[in-house]
Amino acid sequence: MTQSHEHLETLQDTAFVGTIKPQKHSAVGGVLNDAWVFILRSLKLIFKSPDQLIGLIVQPIMFMLLFRYVFGGAINTGSTSYVNFLVAGILVQMAAFGALTTSFSVAIDMQKGVIDRLKSFPIASWAVLVGHVVGDLVRNVLSSLILIGVAMVVGFRPNAGVKEWILITLIVLLFTFAVSWVSAILGLIAKTVEAVQWMGFFLVFPLTFASAAFAPTETMAKGIRVFAQNQPVTHVIEAIRALMIGTPIGNHATLAVIWCVGIIVVAIPLAAYLFKKQITK
Repeated sequence: MTQSHEHLETLQDTAFVGTIKPQKHSAVGGVLNDAWVFILRSLKLIFKSPDQLIGLIVQPIMFMLLFRYVFGGAINTGSTSYVNFLVAGILVQMAAFGALTTSFSVAIDMQKGVIDRLKSFPIASWAVLVGHVVGDLVRNVLSSLILIGVAMVVGFRPNAGVKEWILITLIVLLFTFAVSWVSAILGLIAKTVEAVQWMGFFLVFPLTFASAAFAPTETMAKGIRVFAQNQPVTHVIEAIRALMIGTPIGNHATLAVIWCVGIIVVAIPLAAYLFKKQITK
């Protein structure tokens, strides 16, 4: 590990004042090492934070039990049992809300001056964004495993084989990766941490609830139904649901991938531009 990386690992505990002029970023290998250092930093922040650990464990249990036993009896899902219908929706909703952790982490780094300090190190300072995004991917994978385990206990009976589970994992990771980069943008443009919370709420709440997550879209009012059946979250949910329980998948998997890749193609350059604009102020 280079001397700059050793500085980075103790960055939060030092009173370093960045008075040195910014230096050029390292080469490709150095950039990858910089990203790895920040990935490790994000993982340490997750596993050293009791709040994040509690959220990681409790959130999937709470959502699964709440929708399974409070709302399940009032929603008709036809020949598919509600618990089998529900798991894909909660999985995607949890991934979306979990990805918002990126926006909080980025906003906190901006407000605490961590980004300003990075200007003084010979590193790829934008690697901090990569660290937060990848850290949240790991966090969401762990929450997803807990959710699937709880769902099995309360009656979830998937028909998926190994191939289907691999495809489900790839779709969830792709979706989480896309939402995490959008979240990074929110963290960069928000003026306060409180603003990040509201911005994330207005983005994720309508996309997850006005979707096929918790009820069939055919039962919704016309205007909401048109939105719900054509927005990206519904395609992601329907693709995962079809792979899990063996219902017709149609073009949902293709549209889910197109939506996620499209979001990533737009979000990463935009996040990089906003980040560069912030550190050059």
